[in-house]
Amino acid sequence: MPGTPDEQWRTYDEFAARIATYRLPNADLSGRELTVTLDDGTALALRFDDAETATCNGIKDPYDAVAVRDDVFFVNFPHTSVEGEALTVVFSTTTHRALAVRSVIGAEEVEGVPRVSQTFRAGTTDGGTPSGEAPGPSRDLIGKRNIYRYSPDHLYEHVYVSSQRYAWQCLEGVQRGHGDMDLSTVWKFSDGLYLFCFREFRIAVASVWLHDLGYALRTTGVFLGLTGDGRSEHSRAGGHIYPLGTVAYPDAQPV
Repeated sequence: MPGTPDEQWRTYDEFAARIATYRLPNADLSGRELTVTLDDGTALALRFDDAETATCNGIKDPYDAVAVRDDVFFVNFPHTSVEGEALTVVFSTTTHRALAVRSVIGAEEVEGVPRVSQTFRAGTTDGGTPSGEAPGPSRDLIGKRNIYRYSPDHLYEHVYVSSQRYAWQCLEGVQRGHGDMDLSTVWKFSDGLYLFCFREFRIAVASVWLHDLGYALRTTGVFLGLTGDGRSEHSRAGGHIYPLGTVAYPDAQPV
């Protein structure tokens, strides 16, 4: 939180340790082939070679996948072919809708700008005709206040303040008592499924989450950031969502 001495601020690798304890189990996509065409014309030709390795446009990288719902997959490619980059793809085998997030660690710090940047694209998959609304930016989470339990030692509160910012505080864990307001992006993927991403100012880290705010009340995510000794690191995450309530702004609406 503002006013917390810098020497007390935890590094990315310190708070991310064991944050995947309550993550949903990995899915094995071995043998699946998929082409995702993004709205800028980019095509991602994906071939999942085995349970841990995939080829994207001819380049091999590790991957991890989670079946968030029976027909919706959250797939992260923590690139080893390119230092300090990750690609996350969410796709539905029913609607043939997809979205992609590219996270990149900047070469150097720029004051007032998060070190890790992210770009977002909607897309479609081959094998069927797309149906339903295309994924896109959403204001649906503004005013919501949720608790997130990632492990016995990780409990966080989020308040979604606007389409560009969210506030967080740690209730249990190594960051207990710490909090901040950081840049965030929310996209609606389908009914009850929201992509939520944040980019921190104080440390070099960004995340990609898929919140299932329907019946399941689960979240699946990944981090990309710099460790305390300056190495780029990818981490998996996930857990349970406990809604606390929603407020409605009576007059001026947040941006």
